[in-house]
Amino acid sequence: MESKSNEGDESVIPVAENSSDKPAEQAKGDQKRSLSNLTDSGNLSTKNMMFRADMIDFKNWDIHLEKHRDLNATKKEDWEIDLAKLDLKHNIAHGTYGSVYKAVYDGRDVAVKVLDWGEDGMATEAETAALRSSFRQEVAVWHKLDHPNVTKFIGASMGTSNLLIPTNSGNLGNSLPSRACCVIVEYLAGGTLKNYLIRNRKRKLAIKVVIRLALDLSRGLSYLHSRKIVHRDVKTENMLLDTSGTLKIADFGVARVEAQNPRDMTGETGTLGYMAPEVFDGKPYNRKCDVYSFGICLWEIYCCDMPYHDLSFADVSSAVVIEGTRPDIPRCCPPSLVSIMRKCWDREPNKRPDMDEVVRLLEAFDTTKGGGMIPDDQVVQSCFCFGPSRGP
Repeated sequence: MESKSNEGDESVIPVAENSSDKPAEQAKGDQKRSLSNLTDSGNLSTKNMMFRADMIDFKNWDIHLEKHRDLNATKKEDWEIDLAKLDLKHNIAHGTYGSVYKAVYDGRDVAVKVLDWGEDGMATEAETAALRSSFRQEVAVWHKLDHPNVTKFIGASMGTSNLLIPTNSGNLGNSLPSRACCVIVEYLAGGTLKNYLIRNRKRKLAIKVVIRLALDLSRGLSYLHSRKIVHRDVKTENMLLDTSGTLKIADFGVARVEAQNPRDMTGETGTLGYMAPEVFDGKPYNRKCDVYSFGICLWEIYCCDMPYHDLSFADVSSAVVIEGTRPDIPRCCPPSLVSIMRKCWDREPNKRPDMDEVVRLLEAFDTTKGGGMIPDDQVVQSCFCFGPSRGP
């Protein structure tokens, strides 16, 4: 056996003399034994090894490469679920970008948010990619969260080809566009906070219920902010209730991790009526935009009414930003609650309290003294009316 080396540090695999006269399998065996002997003795480093091309088994390499590719192709994120275990029952909500279904997953009741982002052909490839990226963002935010006032994330899927959608006729099918995705969360039978407030619009809520709901929402937001997450669409429609009346924050479609530089977060994101002035105005914003929205929600929970119901959509923006308009606070509202509302919806973001401070203020509220909104059938002009001022 003769070993040859280059002028540098690189080494060539030892080659048996007259190897061309030997059968291929025997030659390969000689090669492996020689390589094993040298590496065991420390005389050859695999780092600097050079291989004889005619001795390499390329066919075997191709097989291993394909296996490696298959493994990477089928590798799932830790939040991806098995759609075969998902049984959709019926539609419970529908929006611009998709629908929500009640379903059963792995034996438990769940809610499935299917995002189709409109009909095929309506969005460009770039827009579709951006929408799917936003969906991944929602999932990336949601699957790491664990708090009693945040809706429990169960799983998601970047595809829906195996998802059977119930139709109005009771049949199952799948007419979803190829870009559709879905997210699975715990099912909360109490529905949205907004619908709950609408049902109680005439009789109103006891002050204990008002404070309990406000605390649930403020604790959930405080938790999100502690994780550097800004929800950006805080409204009663995005809050859900379980059967015991516990409020949980939902819908993270526009949530994002708070930017280190507030100027990195701009754009009109949110819902008219709950949107902070700086967001309306297209200025940089931070978590304090959620605090503003909470102030509007607190007013809505207390009054069981819709903010700015007497203003058109076109008028709300100029009223809030230019005129400083805020919802009218009834005179029967306890002063400490009025103070929290006004602090939260202050025009200047840096004057608004952090949500953990709001939690402390609400925890200190004394509900034994009453102070709830007076039901419509008990209204007396002398003890209940809205003040004339529309400012904060």
